Amino acid sequence: VQLVESGGALVQPGGSLRLSCVASGFTFSSYAMSWYRQAPGKERELVAAITSADGTTNYADSVKGRFTISRDNAKNTVRLQMNSLKPEDTAVYYCNGRGITAGMLRSYWGQGTQVTVSS
Repeated sequence: VQLVESGGALVQPGGSLRLSCVASGFTFSSYAMSWYRQAPGKERELVAAITSADGTTNYADSVKGRFTISRDNAKNTVRLQMNSLKPEDTAVYYCNGRGITAGMLRSYWGQGTQVTVSS
């Protein structure tokens, strides 16, 4: 199983980034996918999630209206479009896949990608 994130970078406040996460080793289309982030000295927090069944999304209040999560089951990819970035969005962003394989609940994590918002 692998989740490989990409797209993190240094960006100025007000800028945009698009993160991608490519999954392999499990049935991507049947897993709920999420993006989490962890800033220095803080706990990991949920940023956005998208269901497997109908693509329903939900977002942390802090990113609503600025971030958009999407998935492409044909490419085993989940993306996070981040607009109007703020310094407080600076964190390591992690991709997570959660679902059932062989009758057991599984949760898989990527290695993270750094997003830094600074002038």
